Amino acid sequence: MTGNRISKLGAWLLGSTVATLTIAAPAGAKGPVVIRGAGGASVSVYATGLNNPRGLKFGPDGNLYVAEAGTGGTGSTAGQCAQVVPPVGPYLGSPTGGRISRIDSSGTRTTVSDQFPSSSDALAGDVQGVADVAFIGSTLYALVGGGGCSHGVLDHPNGIYRVSANGSASLIADVGAYQQAHPVAHPEADDFEPDGTWYSMVVRNGAFYAVEPNHGELDRVTTSGAISRVVDISASQGHIVPTAIAGHGVFYVGNLNTFPIVPGSSKIMQITPDGQIRTVATGLSTVLGLAMDNRARMYALEMTATAGFPAPGAGAIVRISQGKKDTIVSGLDFPTGMTFGPDGALYVSANGLGPNAVGGGQVLRVRLPD
Repeated sequence: MTGNRISKLGAWLLGSTVATLTIAAPAGAKGPVVIRGAGGASVSVYATGLNNPRGLKFGPDGNLYVAEAGTGGTGSTAGQCAQVVPPVGPYLGSPTGGRISRIDSSGTRTTVSDQFPSSSDALAGDVQGVADVAFIGSTLYALVGGGGCSHGVLDHPNGIYRVSANGSASLIADVGAYQQAHPVAHPEADDFEPDGTWYSMVVRNGAFYAVEPNHGELDRVTTSGAISRVVDISASQGHIVPTAIAGHGVFYVGNLNTFPIVPGSSKIMQITPDGQIRTVATGLSTVLGLAMDNRARMYALEMTATAGFPAPGAGAIVRISQGKKDTIVSGLDFPTGMTFGPDGALYVSANGLGPNAVGGGQVLRVRLPD
């Protein structure tokens, strides 16, 4: 493996603001988490007790729903299928452990479903599981990125699942199988994951649009399970690790890029429904979340902006408007997902990976400046 091609989120090495907020550290953390809000932004803890929280969305009931990668696994499928090559693989997995939580307006967490797979890699124990959630009408759907045989989990594939009111989940589309049958042009052999590591999705016109980082693609999935490729991102961009997606007429996709991190090497691409790609913003770092406000301003969530490898307290939210980039929050601990709430605030998954992610995962509420 060549070191500058590592794209795993868990490749660890274990810090002009106006206001500073100190938040009590999660259990096991060393010292307080210091989060800086610029230009009037303020940050507060909205919920705690999450396990590797990732994508999050508000439901039609007004509650916040959080995808949780979970706690990892111990089961092996070595010898039963193609595995992720060392040192990233082989994975260990579990058919359960991935979870979706519902958080009410008081910050109280309840489990919606914990019947999703969860897996962890051999390099740093990076956990994959439920990656994102979305609603069509009142029905909740989950995007799973930690399932499949190459993640140590049989009979629980990567895919989009429909979640019933009683917490049971039914697979509507096996996106891992689709990837294996429809390979991209330029996969990266050093850390190739046969089932993919799906990360985020949005809904448009009653269909899902899901981004997969490891292979590098954007796919469309219908509620009846039909899958089609919108664009092979790897074909024109190479192995840039696309992660976050937002919709605003067209789609906007941000990328993590590979490790070691080169600050400013990530970007945001505009992708049309017919698959045309155009870069619209550069100079970002390790983008794991995108959101648009009601004034068409874009917000990019940077997992860490430090050179080398991910570091605690180095995450940030950057606002992009008319070609100008402003950091409005810094000092975040491993943020992994972001959405707007009905109150106009941003809600951010924090401690979404890393040493404090199991039990120490949080959702932060960010009141934005004008």
